[in-house]
Order: sequence, then structure tokens, then C-alpha cells
Amino acid sequence: MRSGFVAVVGRPNVGKSTLVNAFVGEKVTITSAKPNTTRHQIRGVFTDERAQVVFVDTPGIHRPKTKLGERLNDSAYAAFEGVDLILALVEAHSEIGPGDRLVLGHALEAARRFSLPLFVVVNKVDRAGANGTADQLMKVSAVVDELGQGDLVGIAAAVEYFPVSAKSGKGVERLLGSIIDRLEDGPAFYPEDMASDQSETDWIAELVREQLLSRCHDELPHSIFCRVTEYELPRIRVEILVERDSQKGIVIGKGGELLKEVGIATRKQLPEGVHLELYVRVEKGWQGRTEVLDRLGF
Repeated sequence: MRSGFVAVVGRPNVGKSTLVNAFVGEKVTITSAKPNTTRHQIRGVFTDERAQVVFVDTPGIHRPKTKLGERLNDSAYAAFEGVDLILALVEAHSEIGPGDRLVLGHALEAARRFSLPLFVVVNKVDRAGANGTADQLMKVSAVVDELGQGDLVGIAAAVEYFPVSAKSGKGVERLLGSIIDRLEDGPAFYPEDMASDQSETDWIAELVREQLLSRCHDELPHSIFCRVTEYELPRIRVEILVERDSQKGIVIGKGGELLKEVGIATRKQLPEGVHLELYVRVEKGWQGRTEVLDRLGF
């Protein structure tokens, strides 16, 4: 049996979490069109008779504007240590921008520093079409060669490229097979029926946040944090933090309608009979306060 850890990195919204879910075959991490949906390293575990692959889903690498953003980047960069392979994602239908170049540069340097294979994954090929995907593969290869100068030349030359659609599954099985081929023989790290290392309470809090992200707009999603404060089945109580009083009203909604919708949608993903309570509290400017970030586990 082969086994190993794989870091999945990229700028926000390139489909890292969707790809991890596709590898594992079930939803182990929430997804959203909002940037920085993933805020912690989350491990999704794929196991079959060939191998056990532990995919480390990471926050999107970006230029931070808050202390929280700085810590999310730190979490993503830390994923390079202790893994056996790096997957760096870019989109098939978007220009290779500064954010992508930042990710690719860090991935090349980490591959050199830790002697790791680097796969560049061109995701969302379903949105680019065959010609657009082929063009993007050429463009990203040129960017990798440009970034891979000096002592990175050999690393850049060894990069492998994979077009996939994490959403439809196209190319995912081929990519998974190539990952397994590059891993060493080794033992399983987790039980074969385990899909994620995320705790039950963290998972429930993330389900609530996912539903809020789908209903809130502008900058509000960045200001939302959810955590389970009481867990005594069948009763579960989830606290929703926001940064301003005005945001509290938005999250609750007129007559409590938005919060009610979130509760109903979340309960559909939980075992039957669970009584889910949601309440909203203001923690002023929590994204920029070191002591609050420490307390919340960032």
C-alpha cells in the first residue's frame, strides 16, 4: 500500500475544496463562491486497496488586508511542510494573474526546499472548453518556466500539468492515479472509513457558515465566524459572530427569516431529530484583534 500527504494550494476561489471533496467522494469541506471560504487546514482522506492519500485543503493564498488574512496565509504556507506532494491550482478560464503567480512561486520554492513533486492543476475546464484549456496549459507552463529561474530551473522542468473539472469529475481519476503513483509505500494514517480529521462540532459550525455565505453579500461573509457552544444531542447550539451591530440585523433578517432559512438548510444535512439553535453575537472588529483570533483558534 502507498500512503502520503498532499497539499492543495491556490488563490481564493480556484476550487481547492471542491477538488478535495471530489477526491474523497463526499463532502468533507464546505464550498462557496465567496473568497476565503476555507479558514483552516482540513484533511480529506481517500482510501482504497491501492493507497491512502490525505489531502490537506488550505485557505486561499492572497494579499491580506487583516490580521485574519495574514493568519490564513500562514496556515496555507505551513501546509508545504510535512507533505509528500504539492497540488497548485489555477483556473482554466481566467488569466494567470498576480495571485496565481504568487501561489506558483511559493509552490516552486517549497518543492525545491522540501524536495517535493509539484503538480499544477488547471481546474474548471468545463468552463473553458477544449481550446481554452489547451491555451491555458501553455500559458501556465510559460509562467512556471518564467518563475523557475536560477536554482528553480530543475524544479520547473519537472512540473506535471493536469486539466480537470473538480465539479464534473473530468480528469480527477487520472490525477488521483498519478498522485498515487508518486507516493512511497507506507502505512495508513487514518482508519479506512474515515473521510476527514475535522471534528463533528467544527463540521456543524462550518455547515452553518456555508449557508450564511450563500445568502450574504459584499463584505459580510468575511465578518462571519461560527462555532458550536453547546453540544448535547439532540440539542446543538451554534454561535454566529459578526463585527458590527448592523451586520447582526442582516444575518438575522427581517422577522428572523434569514436565520430561519439557514437553520432549515443546515438541519437537512444533519441526522434526523437534531434540534439546532442559532444565535448571533457582535464581537467588534474580530478579524483585526489578535487576542480574539487566538481565542477562536486561528
